[in-house]
Amino acid sequence: MTSSSISGGVAPSVTVTGLPGLPLFQPGDDLAGAIADGVAAAGLGLQDGDVLVVAQKVVSKVEGRLVALAGVEPGASARAAAAKADKDPAVLQLVEQESSEIMRVAPGVVIVRHRSGQVLANAGIDASNISHEGGERVLLWPADPDASAARLRRALEARFGIKLAVIVSDSLGRAWRMGTTGTAIGVSGLRPIRDRRGETDLFGRTLIATVIGVADEIAAAASLVMGEATEGLPAAIVRGATYVRDETAGVGEIVRPLAQDLFR
Repeated sequence: MTSSSISGGVAPSVTVTGLPGLPLFQPGDDLAGAIADGVAAAGLGLQDGDVLVVAQKVVSKVEGRLVALAGVEPGASARAAAAKADKDPAVLQLVEQESSEIMRVAPGVVIVRHRSGQVLANAGIDASNISHEGGERVLLWPADPDASAARLRRALEARFGIKLAVIVSDSLGRAWRMGTTGTAIGVSGLRPIRDRRGETDLFGRTLIATVIGVADEIAAAASLVMGEATEGLPAAIVRGATYVRDETAGVGEIVRPLAQDLFR
């Protein structure tokens, strides 16, 4: 576990530092190499316990998850959903392919259960911050975001000789809340939740329901620096966050099981 010390009156703190100077990535680019070079060029360094948060878009780009809509042939169900949602039928065809379940369709929105188990709009498919030269294109999530995070973590640990964690993040909406927040869609090197049930509070009362979404909290903090539009900062280093080191945990641990769905 990493944590900021509070002994001797030192206040705990967390810092988030955006990584400048990264290129506009293309399929097949060396993401780990570019991040390592960017860290060195910026004089930032990486330390044991740091968490590197990387935007889903750059991971998807280097993994070749760009799809030209002109080459997508929508089926009947995609066309029906597109008419109801007022969206491009080709996009709805991709949404279907990326989803295990289409949960809700309404004008302007399609809520799905992604094949990774995560519930979100449009299966994470997005057209922002990508070039549309030569025709309209969209970007899908990585095929396996946990594996993407693990590859990046291993490469950077080997380069810098330290132990760190990596989070692949995207900006997702939340049920009954307006606005999006940075959310972990892939993790490596940390347990994405911290189960504090059984511990006691300041007054000795046993905690019975306190399970913290650590990976999402870190992703949300990083998104404040990384931004959503023209910031051009697709990665950030989070230092001082408290988490449990875990070499094998994946983001699935933070996905609520279907048996606990209280809304259907």
